[in-house]
Amino acid sequence: MNVANMIDHTLLRADATKEEIVKLIEEAKEYNFASVCVNPTWVELAAKELKGVHSKVCTVIGFPLGENTPETKAFETKDAIAKGADEVDMVINIGALKDNNLALVERDIKAVVDAANKQAIVKVIIETCLLTDEEKVKVCEICKKVGADFVKTSTGFSTGGATVADVALMRKTVGPEMGVKASGGVRSIEDMNNVIEAGATRIGTSSGVALVKGKKVESGY
Repeated sequence: MNVANMIDHTLLRADATKEEIVKLIEEAKEYNFASVCVNPTWVELAAKELKGVHSKVCTVIGFPLGENTPETKAFETKDAIAKGADEVDMVINIGALKDNNLALVERDIKAVVDAANKQAIVKVIIETCLLTDEEKVKVCEICKKVGADFVKTSTGFSTGGATVADVALMRKTVGPEMGVKASGGVRSIEDMNNVIEAGATRIGTSSGVALVKGKKVESGY
C-alpha cells in the first residue's frame, strides 16, 4: 500500500506564509500525495504549481466553524472550483445538528454538493469531537442521501481529532460506496494503519512527510 496516495498534505494555519505553502506543494510533488489541502486564498497558486501532476488541489469551505449560511458555502465552493480546486472539504452547521434541525443540516450540505456539480469531490467535515454517536450517524446518513463523496472526522481546530471508533462508525453508516477521511491527530504510521483498518480511505495531516518516512510526530494537525 502506498500511504502517500492516501494523504491530503495539509496546511490550514491562519499564519501560513506563501513560502510555507510553496514548500507544502513541492513536498506533494516529491512524495506523490493525494492532494494539498490549503485555505481558499492559496487555491490559485496551488492549481498553477500542481498543473499536470498527480496531486490534486483541496480547499476548505465554511472553515473551521461551519456557521456560514448555505448560500455562502455554495458561493465559496463555486469560487474555489473556478480558481482550480479539485476537492472541497466543507464544515457542517454543527449547531443545527445539535438542535436536531436536520432540514437545515441537509440544505447546508446539499448546497455545497449542488454547487460542486460533480466538478469537485465533496468531503463533509462533521467535527466528531462535538457530536454524540447518534448525531454522527444522522449526519453521515444525510451526507450519503445528498450525494457527498466523503465524510470527514474533523477540522483539526476543535477539541479533538480522528479516533478509530469514529472512523469505524462512519464507515459502518455510509457503507462501502463513500470515502471516509480521518483528519486531526494522525501522527504515526501506527495511527494511520489503525484508522485505515477501521475504514478510512483518506488521511488529512500536516505530518505527511514524516508519516511516509515512518517517523512519529508529537504535535500538529
